[in-house]
Amino acid sequence: MHHEGTHTLILCGIIFVLVNVICYLLFKFSLPFYILLAITSVVYIILVNFFRCPIRFFNGDTEGLVIAPADGTIVVLEEIQENEYFHEKRIMVSIFMSLLNVHANWFPVDGIIRMVKHEDGNFHKAWLPKASLENERSTVIIETPQGDNVLVRQVAGAMARRIVSYAHENDECYIDEHLGFIKFGSRVDLYLPLNSEICVKQGQKTIGDTTIIAKLPVRNGKSTD
Repeated sequence: MHHEGTHTLILCGIIFVLVNVICYLLFKFSLPFYILLAITSVVYIILVNFFRCPIRFFNGDTEGLVIAPADGTIVVLEEIQENEYFHEKRIMVSIFMSLLNVHANWFPVDGIIRMVKHEDGNFHKAWLPKASLENERSTVIIETPQGDNVLVRQVAGAMARRIVSYAHENDECYIDEHLGFIKFGSRVDLYLPLNSEICVKQGQKTIGDTTIIAKLPVRNGKSTD
């Protein structure tokens, strides 16, 4: 279980128990009691599922690879003009996380963290294109050992109200390490060099720290940006 969910699960557990005890005292073992018990049980199971944090390790050499930073579904896979940081064309890959997905996020590449920036914003539905630039978001730029620059962005959704990032500028980061956590429906965007080899398709399901998203460009045995 992810530590970001500890307080939420304890608080909700206490509230649900108290509500059910009160309902039992009022109605005993009658239909209203069983209905409330069923509703609170289902909600709590969903919360437990949401905050689970599976232990994963990528199996294989990570050099030149971009690994999925999140569980979810690829909702955007296209070439765009990125004018906020790179000021050039990039391949954008967006992974949407539903309430049923694990919401822990992983670093997609090994490297040095060159920039971390959190920005407040709106709370549009996470799968909308404008969410990437208008919603609350946390942006991290990572320079890989081969010199590529990869942007990974945690984006809040219509329900998400808290983005947690563990990234710090000038720190080393590695695949298998947690980038952060987003509480309730959200997405994670990747902006990759234009000549990266994309290994996924739009609509494909991803598994964080497991699915290979792309292979970074290689020239003379070394990746280039």
